Amino acid sequence: MIILPYIIGSILVFNILLALAIVFLERRDASSTWAWLMVLLFIPIAGFILYLIFGRKLSNKKIFTWDTKSRLGVKTAVQAQMRALEEGSFQFKDESLLPYKDLFYLHLRNDDAILTQDNRVEVFTDGQKKFHSLLQDIEEAEDHIHLLYYIIRGDRLGKLLADALIKKAKQGVQVRILYDDMGSRELSRKYIRKIQAAGAEVEAFFPPLIPKVNLKINYRNHRKLAIIDGKIGYIGGFNIGDEYLGYNKKFGYWRDTHLKIVGDAVRNMQTRFILDWNQASRHDIMYEERYYAAEPTGEVGIQIVSSGPDSEWEQIKNGYIKMIMSAKEYIYIQTPYFIPDDSLADALKIAVLSGVDVRIMIPNKPDHPFVYWATYSNIGDLLKAGADVYIYQNGFLHAKTIVVDEKIASIGTANIDVRSFKLNFEVNAFLYDRQVAGELAEKFNEDILHSSQLSYKLYLQRSIWIRIKEAIARLLSPIL
Repeated sequence: MIILPYIIGSILVFNILLALAIVFLERRDASSTWAWLMVLLFIPIAGFILYLIFGRKLSNKKIFTWDTKSRLGVKTAVQAQMRALEEGSFQFKDESLLPYKDLFYLHLRNDDAILTQDNRVEVFTDGQKKFHSLLQDIEEAEDHIHLLYYIIRGDRLGKLLADALIKKAKQGVQVRILYDDMGSRELSRKYIRKIQAAGAEVEAFFPPLIPKVNLKINYRNHRKLAIIDGKIGYIGGFNIGDEYLGYNKKFGYWRDTHLKIVGDAVRNMQTRFILDWNQASRHDIMYEERYYAAEPTGEVGIQIVSSGPDSEWEQIKNGYIKMIMSAKEYIYIQTPYFIPDDSLADALKIAVLSGVDVRIMIPNKPDHPFVYWATYSNIGDLLKAGADVYIYQNGFLHAKTIVVDEKIASIGTANIDVRSFKLNFEVNAFLYDRQVAGELAEKFNEDILHSSQLSYKLYLQRSIWIRIKEAIARLLSPIL
């Protein structure tokens, strides 16, 4: 018993040293710092273990690499577009989109996101239709198939996809599959080996060095990309699993948003896939023209924007804020999680108080309860400011969509939460097109018919127990 005070004292000293390191050495934002200090204070030993797994910052070392020639080609194109914007010589196919040149410039400067204006876009809000289209394009593939998904399951949809890929691999089509090790943790080795046996390449993003012990578990590749023959690209919220087809009784119908893109934007999607693949695989993809066979087919303007914990800037979040601040008439947002940081929350409140019609739609049920309570906590501030909040009742809402003034929109993998902005590797398509933005706005209004409106008066009637859960979730939201 005499040794017990020394053990307790050692733990306290260690906790103080770790707290000092978090405050003075890692230079985190204040909200994240306080959240971790609370964890260390209330659960000293377990808190340290949680910090090792979830709190350590990603190394500043560049983790995405590509051959020098390709990088220089992208930089040259980016610099040319930036000069044209600065000199006022850049030509927009739709002159009404000229007021958004600042958003275009922001993504060019911070993410090398080249604007292409020759794309055709198809919007999917239903998993059955999205996967029918994807499987059809896989069936017709002639050269290569590149897939990147956060979640791949070995269920009915997963097996259907595997059979399609195995068939194409045996025909000589090059098949590469990249999945996130955390998101696809239930994927069996048998499933993977079966695909590999047909000649396909399969890799995991940030796999553990020691089985079942992954210190990078907090940094997830949340991107969803499919590129077929370098000509067709898919991007959005759907993963590979039966729940995305509405077969899971817990969630019911799965309402998501996904895009099929044909045009030069597919080149930028391909580059994103190659960068991610080269990080995960020992067999790097080098530049070949066949990977960039996209041809102009439409008039939709698109920038493919990526963000992640390796980035100096929070590119997608900054894009969201820029869109919000540009709004004159309305902002429609659909997100399964609403945990904005102060900058984005303030932008929305300023928009509401300036007379902009701000509408936010969230699901009526949680897939992650703790995050769900944090969402409800944050929604209250927007309700008080005057925003309209809708609770989607027709199943589960997983869409990550922002539409502004029926002119610009963003669809992709990034939620409105700190995890998507700071910890996950994400990718979004920012769209400059009145027709596509109008279609997305119309779908939002259709979803209102399947939603209930949450008033501020009703929000204030929450029980004490719910308020306690919200308060705890909000306090820890910077590290969720």
